[in-house]
Amino acid sequence: MKVDDFDFDLPRELIAQRPVSPRDASKLLRIDEELSDHIFADLPDMLNEGDLLVFNNTRVIPARLKGKRGEAGVEVTLHKHEGEGTWIAFAKGAKKLRIDDMIIFDDDFSAQVLHKDGGEVTLKFNRSGANLMEALEAHGGMPLPPYIKREGLADERDKSDYQTVFAEKEGAVAAPTAGLHFTPELLEKLKAKGVQFAYVTLHVGAGTFLPVKVDDVADHKMHAEFGVIDEETAKQVNDTHANGGRIVAVGTTSLRLLESAGCADGVLHSFEGDTDIFITPGYQFKIVDMLTTNFHLPRSTLFMLVSAFAGFDRMKAAYDYAIQNGYRFYSYGDGSLLTRNECS
Repeated sequence: MKVDDFDFDLPRELIAQRPVSPRDASKLLRIDEELSDHIFADLPDMLNEGDLLVFNNTRVIPARLKGKRGEAGVEVTLHKHEGEGTWIAFAKGAKKLRIDDMIIFDDDFSAQVLHKDGGEVTLKFNRSGANLMEALEAHGGMPLPPYIKREGLADERDKSDYQTVFAEKEGAVAAPTAGLHFTPELLEKLKAKGVQFAYVTLHVGAGTFLPVKVDDVADHKMHAEFGVIDEETAKQVNDTHANGGRIVAVGTTSLRLLESAGCADGVLHSFEGDTDIFITPGYQFKIVDMLTTNFHLPRSTLFMLVSAFAGFDRMKAAYDYAIQNGYRFYSYGDGSLLTRNECS
């Protein structure tokens, strides 16, 4: 398929700049045989006792940094951890950088350029582990996507808004945004309904925001992201299916990791490593039965994924409906609940 097939016109005013409050008051569009309007707090009514919600418990780090190389300003966004104190980053002003250059972020916080590839650089910081995290908390900003406009780095409100209530494992540089709709109150209502919870970790990379620059979908290469599914979660998933329950992925990140570790016979195994799975129409899903996710960018790999999951024509119609009815798009926007289309 051509990337142009996944294009659509989105009015700029529908790009959410702040989330609604409370989080579960956001709109929720149910996308099944028919479309129906709800709010996210209604989610327990749409799930059954014995269903399993799979959350991504990654925690976003303040991965955007502004520094100097000499007198020249440089902005970097970390996106993949490569070992103790070493990160691959996107760099604004990368043309100014050379191998072995030092980028100074503060008097005692700096990084050396180890490698450069276009707009990407590999940085070795003068700190590692908890000391590096402490420096990022002090000097970094939340790595908001480019369509959320702020003066300078993200503000104080974004530090809580751009983090799920179940965030635990540090390492993401983009939020698993479907999870942003959940509140402690909503989680309690889901538990009371008999819905079960499981957790995976996929450290979302900033590559999720990169535009698709090829004409043919098959020519696009995904950035790799690190993920973990432990044996307990794999057993929960397999037992849920064995007992007739449904696997409900909270966000495309959870779905991509589950599908990366799933076998053709529908059995899920534990997993630890990088995944660069790219899901497009024609993909045969092995694990996930339902998906809750936000509304994605035109021409994006995520809109391709939801089109594969629920059906291309259905998703085009659903997005047209969402636009006409004022749904808010992207990271701080509204949500949707998709049922897998076996004919997609």
